[in-house]
Amino acid sequence: IALQHISDSQLFAMRRHITKQETYDFIEKIRCEVPGIHIRTTLMVGFPGETEDDFRELLDFVKWAKFERMGAFAYSEEEGTYAAEHYKDDVPDDVKQARLGKLMRVQQQISEEVQQSKIGQTMKVVIDREEGEYFVGRTEYDSPEVDPEVLIRKNLSPSLRPGMFVQARIENADEFDLFGTLYDQTTKTT
Repeated sequence: IALQHISDSQLFAMRRHITKQETYDFIEKIRCEVPGIHIRTTLMVGFPGETEDDFRELLDFVKWAKFERMGAFAYSEEEGTYAAEHYKDDVPDDVKQARLGKLMRVQQQISEEVQQSKIGQTMKVVIDREEGEYFVGRTEYDSPEVDPEVLIRKNLSPSLRPGMFVQARIENADEFDLFGTLYDQTTKTT
């Protein structure tokens, strides 16, 4: 879900056609109706006119929403866009970068909590490749190359091959990866 921001003034300036309250309600509805869902979003800091209060609202929203996956970037003027033609890029670059850093530190803490919460769970994993002493895959919630991977030690697993789906019990986690053992193998391939 490309939310971009949460502050009503920023959402209006970005022409997002949704309010802060509608966004909160939407996230809450999704979480209630689809238990266990993993929400991915992208946010922007430093859009023209963004104030410290706007940014604080964004931080509070991220802390509340606890996105399983979140990317963020600092606004940069792009020729030919509505924003470039209608707004002055008035947030200094150093402020944009400081806000981006702070936002990503908050998300990093959330991501670590999300990773740790998976310990003890059995998850569906698609095997992508072999690497060193591991079969490397990803959960059904994760995208290749950008999201955490699940590492399953080869010596504890039968021969697996790319495209296989397996059930892995998550035994450990770090900031970036999950470490699992084979729980139950299926023969389905992609």
